[in-house]
Amino acid sequence: MSKTITLMGGAGLMGEGIVRDLATDRTIVELTSIRVCDLSEERLGALAAGIDDQRIDLCHLDVTHPERLREAIEGADLCINAVPTMAGHQMVIFEAALAARVDYVDLGGLGTYTTRQLAERERFKEAGVTAVIGAGADPGMSNVICRAVADELDSIDSINLYWAAEVSGDESPILIPPYSVSTVLAEYAHPSVQFLDGRHVECPPMSGIETIDLPEPWGRADFMHSPHSEQLTVPLADGIRDKGIREFTWKLHLPKREHEAWLGLVKAGFGDFNRPVEIGGVSVKPLDLLNKMMERNIVENRERIPEQESHEIHFAVGRGTKDGRLVEVRCEVIVEPDPLYDDYVDACTSMNASIAAQLLLRNTPRPGVWAPESYFTIGEYFPELEKRNFKISKASTAL
Repeated sequence: MSKTITLMGGAGLMGEGIVRDLATDRTIVELTSIRVCDLSEERLGALAAGIDDQRIDLCHLDVTHPERLREAIEGADLCINAVPTMAGHQMVIFEAALAARVDYVDLGGLGTYTTRQLAERERFKEAGVTAVIGAGADPGMSNVICRAVADELDSIDSINLYWAAEVSGDESPILIPPYSVSTVLAEYAHPSVQFLDGRHVECPPMSGIETIDLPEPWGRADFMHSPHSEQLTVPLADGIRDKGIREFTWKLHLPKREHEAWLGLVKAGFGDFNRPVEIGGVSVKPLDLLNKMMERNIVENRERIPEQESHEIHFAVGRGTKDGRLVEVRCEVIVEPDPLYDDYVDACTSMNASIAAQLLLRNTPRPGVWAPESYFTIGEYFPELEKRNFKISKASTAL
């Protein structure tokens, strides 16, 4: 049976990538319509010009208008929320999907709304609506990697989750965000909640420094705690919590020069990005100013931006027992430069959101609110990653 998807923030960087993946022959569900909703008419026009697919239905939408939001969601089989988390509309769209009795997927982000969303599980269950939250790359694919590790252990002492990015090529004189500017700033400036000694603990920004030797091009990489949703859900999931887990952490590594730039912005005060400042009698949010400055700088200096290739490694390391022996299990996904990703800003995030949406549509729904590690199975998820040229490996070592 053909399906209709409503995609909020559909002409943004991640939203456009989701549309691109849905418009390929990789899809495992038949789609009648992809209703792309966005506040920017300019971005909507650019998306339509760049992706030739008759199923795309453009919708100029301000999600703060309840009636227009309701109309955009009603009648769809699934609502994907790709509006940046820090824009503050996540719960509004989440609730609108529930009211319309339409299944829901979002990309999550930093755990800002995770606990509030999970608290609505019974309401969604009673309404027969399925919601999978935090279903991009990190969170999303990363949660599924943790499930793959947990499934190899009879008892679990710890699972530590990591993400590292590196670029190859000449150094760029222009700072280009790896994803949402607000997300990066929050990862550097805000405290995080980690799961330590069997309980959730608030940790200072950029704490928990750990150096790990990785293969090239990453090499020796310094990781740090940062706020995310994985640590709020994975250690509490069935099949993980009941195996006795005592520690779960999430740590980040960005390329050295980029790390220094973001650290400098935080030192300058941009970590408090939503608290307005007065400039010439006008109230301005630092985030709005920084976004506009960076956008202008990228456009005006595009010819100075060298050719670079992005490399990502996502990996989880679990320690515990298997058949009475102490073991360490490592599962990793490597995303290397590939022509398949040329038209994507962040192929890993948008492709994984597309995977999650399609699996939800293809399978029998499970009403309620779920994190990815509790909703998807390794057997259905990993083949979709391999279809998109992500390299998966898993190994177990006796301790």
